[in-house]
Amino acid sequence: MASMRDIRRRIRVVKNIQQITNAMKMVAAARLRRAQERAETARPYADKMFFMLEKLSRAATQVEHPLLEVRPEEKIAVIVIGAERGLAGSYNVNLMRAVLDMLKDRDPETVKLLLLGRKACTFFRRRPYPIVFSSSLPATNIQFADVREAAVTVRDLFSAKEVDAVYVVYAKFINAAIQRPTVLKLLPIEPPTGGKEEEKSVDYIFEPDPSHLFGRLLPSYVDTQVFRAAVEAVASEHGARMTAMTSATKNAGEVIDELTLSYNKARQAAITKELLEIVGGAEALR
Repeated sequence: MASMRDIRRRIRVVKNIQQITNAMKMVAAARLRRAQERAETARPYADKMFFMLEKLSRAATQVEHPLLEVRPEEKIAVIVIGAERGLAGSYNVNLMRAVLDMLKDRDPETVKLLLLGRKACTFFRRRPYPIVFSSSLPATNIQFADVREAAVTVRDLFSAKEVDAVYVVYAKFINAAIQRPTVLKLLPIEPPTGGKEEEKSVDYIFEPDPSHLFGRLLPSYVDTQVFRAAVEAVASEHGARMTAMTSATKNAGEVIDELTLSYNKARQAAITKELLEIVGGAEALR
């Protein structure tokens, strides 16, 4: 059995850890509230733009634009939005596993990676996939300018036919306990299949002409979807960290209880031993 001094030292160490994890939990909770609001605000606009462009691209079948060109998918670009910091449980592991599952049947030379978040950069720096762009993400108050360069880069790659498709992999924010790794095909925009007959027969009147309209909407669509994914990823990271730190704080409390019990048992045994020695000594003097 460990000595009482050793047990006291362990209790102090675990209590310090508990204080740190509890403080990190509160910081993550505060940041999560703001990030969640940003994510919920960005969703409606991004979703509406996605559905609108799907319908318009189906109606304007004669429009030619580099971002609408469908080609055999031989080379792809993947935007990976990972965590900026650690101590977020299995968040980053699950996300990187989703990326590797997506790329497992592809030749690394046919893949171009654009990495957002330090953890994604660290992970893929040791992998054989070419990295054409990398950047960190702010932990709070993410802005459109923080992801614009990545969005412009993938647009240029697709327009120049250096890649045939563009994907975004990020963690969709469900709630503080659930972050779902998601693969979104960003380019090319493909008209939806199926649907109601009345939707198929809709005839749109374009003003200005479709080419000019798509020339303005498509770059904005790409930028919006990348920003939306980044906002979701930041909220997911804070949610995962809050959940992980809550669990760590709880586990530290359980360890403290166990160590306190061990300390009390050791103290009781020491007192009992001293009493027996006193009694034994008294008996010997009789």
